[in-house]
Amino acid sequence: MLPSSFTHPAAAPTASTLDGSGALTDVAGIEVGHFTDLRRPTGCTVVLARGGAVAGVDVRGAAPGTRETDLLEPGNLVEQVHAVMLSGGSAWGLDTASGAMRWLEEHGIGLDVQVGRVPIVPAAVLFDLVVGDACIRPDAQAGYAACAAASSAPPAEGNVGAGSGAVVGKIFGLARAMRGGIGTASVTVEGITVGALVACNALGDVVDPDSGAVVAGARTADGSALLDSRRALLRGERPHAPLLAGTNTTIGVIATDAVITKAQARRLATMGHDGLARSINPAHTMSDGDTLFALGTGASGKAAGMTLLGTMAAEATARAVLRAVQTAGSLTLGALTLPCATELHALNRPLR
Repeated sequence: MLPSSFTHPAAAPTASTLDGSGALTDVAGIEVGHFTDLRRPTGCTVVLARGGAVAGVDVRGAAPGTRETDLLEPGNLVEQVHAVMLSGGSAWGLDTASGAMRWLEEHGIGLDVQVGRVPIVPAAVLFDLVVGDACIRPDAQAGYAACAAASSAPPAEGNVGAGSGAVVGKIFGLARAMRGGIGTASVTVEGITVGALVACNALGDVVDPDSGAVVAGARTADGSALLDSRRALLRGERPHAPLLAGTNTTIGVIATDAVITKAQARRLATMGHDGLARSINPAHTMSDGDTLFALGTGASGKAAGMTLLGTMAAEATARAVLRAVQTAGSLTLGALTLPCATELHALNRPLR
């Protein structure tokens, strides 16, 4: 099914006080590639670390869809990964990691096991099957194509790759939701960079972490304005039923060029979730599978305390979530209309 209406915004909503500057690819040794299938739309996004990266993961949502996350536990054998795959398509999207493995193997990248090289590619997926034809899902070939497109240039944001079919604010029903997407940001302090790339498909609203203002999410019953899900829930409004487990989810990758251990990578992912909690409300729900990976390339040759690195990770993650909805475009598929943040803010801008 082709989108009957799809637009990209010309500018970000004025509600934000964060400029969202920078990208995950500001971290030396990191590349990003997207594959986008506009038939539904859906897609996948790969984060490549050709030279290998120390990795950790923290899964906070109650309904995750993941692959190869157990090996990232600090006590387990494998120390480095070669890519992380983020995908739409729910559990079917996990097949994209197989395509990434094939591409990496063809390029001689992987864990040396004497008889060959085994690429290590953890993955996480989000649920976007409610947008368009659910039979169209990212597959191994999509993962391969994302790797072939990867580069160290700042990646595209909005409704591309894993953010193609993302939707936010579904807590009061899909008809009152808005367009999500994928965003990126980075922070540099004293020669060390931490970046984040986040595909936001949250059940809750996206809020500006500086001002607390809702930027995108559930809309009022007539669809003309933002509802503010937190306040609506606290005054007794009931969520749309049924809220199926796993039908949402925000997934992402944090990376740094600092020298870190595997245990520190895990802690970096954990502290990165603070950024999700600041920019999504409610976050980590029973219907979300929120998952963050953390990578350390060590390219700067510098070490830093985890308090600083964790603060930078949370900041970059919060900015990336904000960028995901700021750069999204509106979408109409048949009777379903999902406005973007820019569009809704423009409609509600007071006349001068």
